[in-house]
Amino acid sequence: MAPWSRKGDNAVKIRLQRSIVGTLAACAQLLAAPDSVAQPKDIGQIPSAQISASAQPAPITQPKSRWLPVPWSELPGLHDDPLFEAWNAWLKSCEKPQTVFAQVCSEVRRMSITSRDEQINWLKTRLQAYRVEAHVADEAGLLTAYFEPVLQGSRTATPEFKVPLYRPPAGQAPNKPWFSRKDIDNLPEARAALQGREIAWVADPIDALVLHIQGSGRIQLAATPGAQQIRLAYAGTNGQPYKSVGRWLLDQGEISDATWPGIKAWVVQNPLRLQELLWANPRVVFFREEAVNAADTQTGPRGAQGVSLTPGRSIAVDPGSIPYGTPVWLSSAGPQLSLNKLVIAQDTGSAITGAVRADYFAGIGAEAGELAGRLKQPLKLWVLWPKTP
Repeated sequence: MAPWSRKGDNAVKIRLQRSIVGTLAACAQLLAAPDSVAQPKDIGQIPSAQISASAQPAPITQPKSRWLPVPWSELPGLHDDPLFEAWNAWLKSCEKPQTVFAQVCSEVRRMSITSRDEQINWLKTRLQAYRVEAHVADEAGLLTAYFEPVLQGSRTATPEFKVPLYRPPAGQAPNKPWFSRKDIDNLPEARAALQGREIAWVADPIDALVLHIQGSGRIQLAATPGAQQIRLAYAGTNGQPYKSVGRWLLDQGEISDATWPGIKAWVVQNPLRLQELLWANPRVVFFREEAVNAADTQTGPRGAQGVSLTPGRSIAVDPGSIPYGTPVWLSSAGPQLSLNKLVIAQDTGSAITGAVRADYFAGIGAEAGELAGRLKQPLKLWVLWPKTP
């Protein structure tokens, strides 16, 4: 995956009787809330067989996808998913909801303490399932994964920790190309611009590159009381294009396994070509420091929606296909993982483009990194969107 932007957070309180208007990008559909909303107690007691199967609504067109209305029976594994895990992620999205979801967020909060059957009935009552498809019929869906690395590091350079991680350079013009990775390593003026901008130093340049690509990570500081951790959150780039070092190795005919374990194995065998590998990706990510509780392994960094990511329940999407904060039913089967589950679109990345495209937030640390380094398999997506009256 590519670097991320992560910002924001605010609680939103909306009265249940208030009408809502949500405008989809490139979509002229007006969505208004029902005049009255059933209380969750009543909603949860509605038998599935009594939920209306009236005429399906019209398809919805997004800039990069089209949504086709489907019956709930099309969603694989709907009754097997432990929905409370997704509900926690949804509650975070309700801290910064888009207008169309602001009305239902008060219901989402109340439904968080009900049973799975009640939650499913509420979903079917208040939301419509739409299959996400590309405008181009033969565009395939793709699922990858990302994670939050945890690296050992130091506040100062030492013989062990020699690889710096920087704040943005002072005076860098936003969205304009700056010095490349190779320039930063070689040009005195580039090094001078970053002097004093170091946040921390780590030992392994490949681990630092992984952190650049993931867009954020935790640094466990050496020689600090209680093994203090800090989070390095995405704060921008040098404006250079992202180039995959795995793709570079494949094109060179150097490897057949372009996963991070495969790349690291190649570096061990070719230490004198390390800089050549690193310079193949001219993009450098700059960071800002955030406090983090080292014992908290369930709260990820903030995604592009501006809320904290939830391991296994947050995905990065192309916002031209799926707006932030949208609940999404995800289905994917492959050699690494089989998934049928409710997730929330809360992030994006420069490599996450296309209609049926998702990057699955696998979690924090080495185990999540192992999955993220290998996951690449087919994908189907359904969005769950508030019903029109």
